[in-house]
Amino acid sequence: MAPPRPPPPLIDDVTAEIFVRLPPDEPQHLFRAALVCKPWLRVLCDPDFGRQYRAFHGAPPLLGLLQRREIAQGNRALRFASTTSMPAFPYPSSDGSHMRPLDCRHGRVLIHMLKGRDVDLLVWDPVTGDHRRLRQPCIHWMTYGAGCAAVFCAAEGCDHLDCHGGPFRVVLVGTDNDLDKLWAIVYSSETGAWSTPTSIYSGRAGYVDTWRGAVVGDEIYFILSRSPEVYCYSAALMEMEDSSLGLAAIEDSILHIWSRKVNTEGAAEWVDCRVIDLEKIMPMAKPCDGDGAYVAGFAEGVDAIFVSTDVGLFTMELKSGRVRKVDEPGICYSVLPYMSFYTPGMLLFG
Repeated sequence: MAPPRPPPPLIDDVTAEIFVRLPPDEPQHLFRAALVCKPWLRVLCDPDFGRQYRAFHGAPPLLGLLQRREIAQGNRALRFASTTSMPAFPYPSSDGSHMRPLDCRHGRVLIHMLKGRDVDLLVWDPVTGDHRRLRQPCIHWMTYGAGCAAVFCAAEGCDHLDCHGGPFRVVLVGTDNDLDKLWAIVYSSETGAWSTPTSIYSGRAGYVDTWRGAVVGDEIYFILSRSPEVYCYSAALMEMEDSSLGLAAIEDSILHIWSRKVNTEGAAEWVDCRVIDLEKIMPMAKPCDGDGAYVAGFAEGVDAIFVSTDVGLFTMELKSGRVRKVDEPGICYSVLPYMSFYTPGMLLFG
């Protein structure tokens, strides 16, 4: 008997059009489809399908999150909390170092590693397993509660839908011990070196808070707090749909979202553009039972806010209003969302 003839290209095209509409926030969907038959596997493994799939959905899905709790609760083991049915990614070897996550962006995780007096930074890609260890520069950075960092893709013209393996930058900003000078320094993976540090005198105006910064266009924004003894548990920076800088904060269970608007004369102001009563959409403890709710982070592209309450940690999608509980209650200093296209067991998007 003659072997069956392969399906005509038209069938493959129709199959791809169907598969491309499968939601990316559940990686098992495409994996299970690939197991059905060889023609489907061939379609899903085609690099053109990967590019079409990413372009169709426009933003990488939220696969999971890392939390920074050690400032209020002591050092905690690094933990990746998956928001899908997929298991957590295996962590790179720590060599006995304490590992603290600093940022997640463009498919990468930036980790602060401390072993004795040695301090390093680790840039880790959970999907590919690649990691690069960087020696921390000799500047006044990460004074307890007075420094912040960011990692981001540095490929020119990249749409940030598939940043695995490309060039990246690491930015460190911090405050010196006297809280009167702000520092900044940049690492380039292309040169393998840190830039010359730059600094400005702040006149004791405050310190760089350890909340995750926001990347808007070619600018990075961080929060400057007035006192290191007062933790800013109530606000998070975010990128708005119009690519402006946004700020989300909660007061008396009411979520306020502001957008920074700049007029034609260059003057900027904060505009309160949205107000949401959280008690109507998610479980909230009574005011006398706890400290109330606060914004713990934001996931770009999918417009998801992380809200910590005395009942647990929740994600809220601003467009759909969908609310999901993703973790148990606890003082969460900052939520770091990990976002990437990924299908377990298959290299679809190379």
